Amino acid sequence: MTIRADSRSGALAMGTVAMASVGGSVAVSGVLADAPLFTVQAIRYAAASLLLLALARAVRVPIRMPRGAEWLCLLGVAAVGLVLFNVALVRGSEHAEPAALGVAVACVPVVLALVGPLLEGGRPARGVLLAAVVVTAGAVLVQSGGRTDPAGLGWAATVLVCEVGFTLLAVPVLGRHGPWGVSVHTCWIATAQLAVLAAATEGTAAATTLRAPHVAAIAYLAVVLTAIAFVLWYSAVGRLGTALAGLLTGVAPVAAAAVGVLLGAPVPGPAVWAGTALVITGLLIGVRPRPTRKKIAMLTTSSEGTMG
Repeated sequence: MTIRADSRSGALAMGTVAMASVGGSVAVSGVLADAPLFTVQAIRYAAASLLLLALARAVRVPIRMPRGAEWLCLLGVAAVGLVLFNVALVRGSEHAEPAALGVAVACVPVVLALVGPLLEGGRPARGVLLAAVVVTAGAVLVQSGGRTDPAGLGWAATVLVCEVGFTLLAVPVLGRHGPWGVSVHTCWIATAQLAVLAAATEGTAAATTLRAPHVAAIAYLAVVLTAIAFVLWYSAVGRLGTALAGLLTGVAPVAAAAVGVLLGAPVPGPAVWAGTALVITGLLIGVRPRPTRKKIAMLTTSSEGTMG
């Protein structure tokens, strides 16, 4: 896939902002630890759906109805990438430290670098795969491990699968629906799924237990982490491809560490700084422009002509 320099830079910026938002939301999500999970997430995605529809109309982006197999992809993104992902994070935190779950997410670049190109009809690029390994190693250092038990390992694996599914399951429908359409449909579908779960497990009155800090956190997650970050992320995936965009997930743990310091956490130790350096190195390796076969052929022809 050939990308113009300006388009590439813009896509990299969008993906970086999206992943920085994910990392920065860690502290906000902590505010919701004592709130009813399914009710909170249902409200979050419902609000994001309405906001996305309003914004799409304002910028005159058409939202098409899904058809045929597209429903399966969008249902999969909502069920795996949104609903199950949030369940795995909460249930996993009961058996593992946040850092251990973060390490699972840190493995996303390698998985996307291997699987993404295959689903897009290509082959994994050695340069991007090397970059993914470096980014993953750096992200693991930033997370600095974490204690867990067998159940925690299972939930960590679920988190990884869900995070990968959030991107890969959207690839087949990005062409027709674009980032706006995918974001709108997955949000309202997730809202419906979560509303059923909330009614069955938490009761219809669960929303009345929410306090002002809960409402503020939900608003932030709906606007920044969902409506804005989803469109930015899927825009980056559509322009860069899953493998290259996947490298940007390494930004999330670095952003989480930075936000933690801003909120009063201790200054990170050497492992976090070393991990951050590795993430940056991996990103630089991955985003470095590489000559295409056409350019190589042109350069070879030009060189032969000069020598002749």
